[in-house]
Amino acid sequence: QVQLQESGGGLVQAGASLRLSCASSGRTFKDVAVGWFRQTPGKERDFVASINWIGMPDYADSVKGRFTISRDNAKNTLYLQMNSMKPEDTGVYYCGQRTRIKNSDDPDDYEYWGPGTQVTVSS
Repeated sequence: QVQLQESGGGLVQAGASLRLSCASSGRTFKDVAVGWFRQTPGKERDFVASINWIGMPDYADSVKGRFTISRDNAKNTLYLQMNSMKPEDTGVYYCGQRTRIKNSDDPDDYEYWGPGTQVTVSS
């Protein structure tokens, strides 16, 4: 089974930047789409960004122009660079890995998940 581990979360002020990382143990990492989702207590897990097997990204409208998703297949690692952060970006950020090559905005399309990392943005 694939193991995922997020890192890089923390507390920042509005307008600041933060970079998240996600390390995957999966043998198929380089061949599938991966993505970032975020969740607050009592709410659904929401799509943030995804990237397919050849590096084509997809973003939620709320983060376009501010966040950048990338991957390093040699290191089996996914990244999320977050700039110009807003209080609305607060939540637990999860990385997910698919078993298919295409991007998806639906968390049900992701087979594997990390335990999450907390991101808090103060105003």
